[in-house]
Amino acid sequence: MIQVSLGLGIVIQFTCIGSATKLSSCGYRLQQYGLRPHLPRPGRRAPEAPAPAPATVARRKSKLWVIPVVVVTVLAAVLLCFIFYSPWFRKYRKGSQELQGGEELVLDGKNSEFKVFDFEQVLEATNNFSDENKLGEGGFGAVYKGQFADGMEVAVKRLASHSGQGFTEFKNEVQLIAKLQHSNLVKLLGCCSQEEEKILVYEYLPNKSLDFFIFDENKRALLDWPKLLAIIEGIAHGLNYLHKHSRLRVIHRDLKPSNILLDHEMNPKISDFGLAKIFSSNNVEGNTTRRVVGTYGYMAPEYASEGIFSIKSDVFSFGVLVLEIISGKRNSGSHQCGDFINLIGYAWQLWDDGRWIDLVDASLAPKNHSAEMTKCIKIALLCVQENATDRPTMAEVVAMLSLSSETAMIVAEPKQPAYFNVRVGNEVTSTATDINDVTISVTTPR
Repeated sequence: MIQVSLGLGIVIQFTCIGSATKLSSCGYRLQQYGLRPHLPRPGRRAPEAPAPAPATVARRKSKLWVIPVVVVTVLAAVLLCFIFYSPWFRKYRKGSQELQGGEELVLDGKNSEFKVFDFEQVLEATNNFSDENKLGEGGFGAVYKGQFADGMEVAVKRLASHSGQGFTEFKNEVQLIAKLQHSNLVKLLGCCSQEEEKILVYEYLPNKSLDFFIFDENKRALLDWPKLLAIIEGIAHGLNYLHKHSRLRVIHRDLKPSNILLDHEMNPKISDFGLAKIFSSNNVEGNTTRRVVGTYGYMAPEYASEGIFSIKSDVFSFGVLVLEIISGKRNSGSHQCGDFINLIGYAWQLWDDGRWIDLVDASLAPKNHSAEMTKCIKIALLCVQENATDRPTMAEVVAMLSLSSETAMIVAEPKQPAYFNVRVGNEVTSTATDINDVTISVTTPR
């Protein structure tokens, strides 16, 4: 007979009949199952064995911690696989790669106000880019007014996929404006990149751009001369910051009235840095290896004909801009310049004849501010000189604008400017650089 104790007062008795061999076999089988046989000694009654410690149960309990660890590990792996291969993550990863373009957008320092917006946020803010929210349309895409859930109003620039502005220009704006801080530069609040969508989010400026005012007869009356002079000075300070006082030398390359935005107090802010170029502080000139890009009428002759650009290229554009502000006429595409094909030639002829007052828009009442207007026209003509070396720097322009009207008379006299074109019947004769054979990428106003 064999007694087996399972603990808790339970004893199982087995009776093995046969030879010792069979008994040994029976005991062996019991040991296989973890049971300890108790065999009686000959001539003595086997005492009841005390209940052994439940070693098997203890061993099983000691291994129970493995179960939750395995379960948690498996669940975590499944969750990671689900996230990694989900459509949302693929869009995020692709958008992130598109934002970086194989490179990191490294911003010096920390800008806590700069945000990377979710595309759904932008859609909701602009009412799915509705026409009612559109502020304007340009060569690189449309600009929409937006309002986020917290009430913040923004201007959203949605870059067109078919436009000339690709990822390089997009990265330029993100890198540049996020680091530039000046009261006469538009503030970039954030960006968004998801699949084909490349979006820039700016501060919202309620008065749109300068071209809405200076080229409109009714709206132009809202700007008197002191306000126009403040706009000219503000643009000059903004350009001087880009050329001299920012950490890197920045050449805008697309300065024009539609890229000058106005805040609620009509203070100017330079915008749209998609074509801007960055240089170290020691470099002053570059040569484009790609096609010449920009807007016809504002390009310096050396850039249009040879692809050479420098800080003096922006100076030329500034001179054109000042002439447009004072006259209310566009430099190109205008039939208000008499025999001249553009505003530059028309302004030079009036200046050379001593009739500069005829250039000033009639709504400005020149008699009250004639000395200041004369100074600004003279500075503008100095800025549009054909040779870049003859043009002043923006630092010199700022200094000249700050001079009194009497002191400004000592400033050097301008020479005949570039693009001095005269219309003779149906023919055009030019006494300056001819760009008719140069390929120029013309963009519409933004």
